[in-house]
Amino acid sequence: MSHFTAIKTQIKDAAALVKALADVGFKQVEVHETAQHLYGFQGDVRAQTAEIIIRRKYVGNASNDIGFQQQADGTFEAIVSEYDRRKYSQPWLNQVTQRYGYHALMATAPAQGFTVEEEEVLADGTIRVVVGRWT
Repeated sequence: MSHFTAIKTQIKDAAALVKALADVGFKQVEVHETAQHLYGFQGDVRAQTAEIIIRRKYVGNASNDIGFQQQADGTFEAIVSEYDRRKYSQPWLNQVTQRYGYHALMATAPAQGFTVEEEEVLADGTIRVVVGRWT
């Protein structure tokens, strides 16, 4: 039975998180109003719960569910098993966070009066976005 590790993030917007997860290959993501139990690799119900869940069948053979549990401060904490952290560790979470930042910006910029003027993906994978606002 794998041990689950909770990893703090600065992610707060569930919709932007779901889009970021799709960008890194997880198109099948569950979103729940109330936290649901995660399952282990043998289909066993685990004590850990999350509002945003990637079920184990989409993670890989012998994998556990990956979850994002909303905290009291509104941020989501990533819940990843010890086994799955071999592939879904900090570099993966950094990639999710980068894509999250992009989607959060695209969702909030227009509401704050900004328009996207330029968008470019650099050779290292960094996304450069220029926004502007006319006053």
